[in-house]
Amino acid sequence: MPLNIFGFQALWSPYLLAFTLLIIGVYFLFTIKWRNRFIGSQPLKIREANSFVIALILFYIVKGSPIDLLAHILFSVHMVQMALLLMLIPPLLISGIPPWMWRSFLSVKVFKIVFRFFTKPILALLVFSALFSVYHIPVVLDTIKLYDWLHSLVTFIVFLSALFFWWPIVNKLEGENQVHGLKKIGYIIGNAILITPACALIIFATNPMYSTYSNGEAWLKAMELCVPASTLSTLNLSGPELFTNMPVVEDQQLGGIIMKIIQEVIYGVFLAMIFFQWYKSEQDNADEITQKALDDRQAIASHQ
Repeated sequence: MPLNIFGFQALWSPYLLAFTLLIIGVYFLFTIKWRNRFIGSQPLKIREANSFVIALILFYIVKGSPIDLLAHILFSVHMVQMALLLMLIPPLLISGIPPWMWRSFLSVKVFKIVFRFFTKPILALLVFSALFSVYHIPVVLDTIKLYDWLHSLVTFIVFLSALFFWWPIVNKLEGENQVHGLKKIGYIIGNAILITPACALIIFATNPMYSTYSNGEAWLKAMELCVPASTLSTLNLSGPELFTNMPVVEDQQLGGIIMKIIQEVIYGVFLAMIFFQWYKSEQDNADEITQKALDDRQAIASHQ
């Protein structure tokens, strides 16, 4: 059965699209047109603009495009959605906001207190890993997907925990919580290890774990998160099997595998970047020490 039976609003979320475009517009107003109103502001870098726009486009794709609708039909697509939302968008968003804007944001006392506390590396690592794992406990995920307000609230909290997790790695603000050098590698690997059990349980499960993907009644209720109830009432639907030939268990296992693959790819790229940055820094320090030693020898020789 084609997805277009759900209508344009369910497929493309025009309100979210308008909101995304509005945020991008406000971003460029602050970073270009109104930048001089802020103390310590710097010209917007192309890299920063690209990171921010890509983060917002990805956000709309995973939460506003047909991918969001498919994520309520196929668990494997849900895991793609969560992987991008929690493991790629947050670091892009942090990198895309110029340091002077972060400083202005954190100058508000309540925001500063929250960030200083929740971005402590060990706490951020444990909280994000725990929330990710708890989120995918069957009874938790099924309950969340049955209530629109609860789904929005929990998704926001988990996303915020992902932002706090990435902050010590990506942010470059002096005085803020950071992980330095090769410790970043251990920090990322630690998260990969901590969320592995949740993925493993999904991958090796031999029975359907989530009623919102296997039970017709629960699935229809969960579909109200992205399809207006008035539209659903006009459709004769019995369950997700109308849109896919993939057995529920295989879709579930594929979801766990996809999550691990995307996670390993994203983390692998960051690990490579961190290692080469560290290597370059060490080489630069060695070159400085060597050059200083040569300068000292020349100075001694000239005095002799």
